[in-house]
Amino acid sequence: MSDTHSESVRFVRETSLPPAEPPVAERGIYKWGRENLFATPANGALTIVALYVIYLVLSGTLPWLFNGLWTTNSLSECREVLDGRTGGCFSVLTERWNQLIFGFKYPPDQYWRPMLAFVMMLLAVAPVLFFDLPRKMLIITALFPFTAYWLIWGGTILVPLVALLGVVVGYIVYSRLVTQNFALGFFGGVAAAIVFWVFGGWIVDSIGVANPMLEAVPSRDMGGFMLNMMLGVTCVSLSLPIGIALALGRQSSMPLIKWMSVIFIEFIRGVPLITLLFVANVMLAYFFPPGSGVDLFLRVVIMITMFSAAYIAEVIRGGLAALPKGQYEAADSLGLDYAQAMRLIILPQALKISIPGIVNIAVGLFKDTTLVSVISMFDLIGMIRGPILASTEWNGVYWELFGFAAALFFVVCYGISQYSQWLERRLATDHR
Repeated sequence: MSDTHSESVRFVRETSLPPAEPPVAERGIYKWGRENLFATPANGALTIVALYVIYLVLSGTLPWLFNGLWTTNSLSECREVLDGRTGGCFSVLTERWNQLIFGFKYPPDQYWRPMLAFVMMLLAVAPVLFFDLPRKMLIITALFPFTAYWLIWGGTILVPLVALLGVVVGYIVYSRLVTQNFALGFFGGVAAAIVFWVFGGWIVDSIGVANPMLEAVPSRDMGGFMLNMMLGVTCVSLSLPIGIALALGRQSSMPLIKWMSVIFIEFIRGVPLITLLFVANVMLAYFFPPGSGVDLFLRVVIMITMFSAAYIAEVIRGGLAALPKGQYEAADSLGLDYAQAMRLIILPQALKISIPGIVNIAVGLFKDTTLVSVISMFDLIGMIRGPILASTEWNGVYWELFGFAAALFFVVCYGISQYSQWLERRLATDHR
């Protein structure tokens, strides 16, 4: 009887039970908050204090942002409309946006030219920054400096055309001589380009152009954030190859090249940038031939590029020093000469190590372009401190203007920082 009863209640499960969800305290935002915000009593207290500080900041800024006015014609009219309420006078941005971006002298009917140059810049840097793109796009990169110069400055197209042909002639001479000796090819290519530019410039001046395709705009008429972008892009692009050359020169076995590089780097790094800008404004013109008419923009580019190149050289030298000696020995065992070893083995690894430092210098350099306002160049900060705040309509507007400037610089610098982090992850070949 007992056996029959036991057989009647016997049960064998044919399917498994679905997994039960973890407790509420062990999943989702509750788990994240407990582990990251309230892991210990000290962390909990700091979290509460931080939340209170955030509340104070937001309670003061959000009404100022959301109650802001965008259509008034002056600060007095803005305050009259607000009638004691908290709110920002953002009308200065809508009324003076063209001066903030392009300066107050650039011809308004020619704004399309720097805007087109900016779009072309994005296309030109894309194949350099993102190496998955077709290599044929590098043609746009090679032509961009000459096209952008003609678009922004205008005048005859013969000037950038002569500059482009000079680069081509220099590269041809370099490619012919570099097989014999790297230094001979490098200096021979530079000399050939300079000779072509001198004769080409003389021919252009002799011919003259009565009716150029684009209206000529002098450098003194450029300003606003456009000037900051022009200085930042130009100086970073030029300082990187110069910094690489200085870093290699500092490690050269030739005493003359080594000590010239050391003296240049140490002298430039020991002088503040603002001092170099004053030198560019006052003294650098005396180093050019009389009557050459080298404008202030070119002199500032030279000084900022020298300043940045000295710092980049030290960063790259640190990357070269971090490489093990076996990498140099591997290049020698393959029978590579100095130029091939540096181009194919040493420099790629050194530059990969130096990415954070180079990006840090690039970000600092772009922000330091605002220092040109002290030598009477009307960049974004110079426009705010000069013509805009000096006007009777907007005298007294500070937070709105400088907040706008901070936002523009933050977008650019944050973008550079995020790209550098992406590049580091993409080039990470070590397995940890």
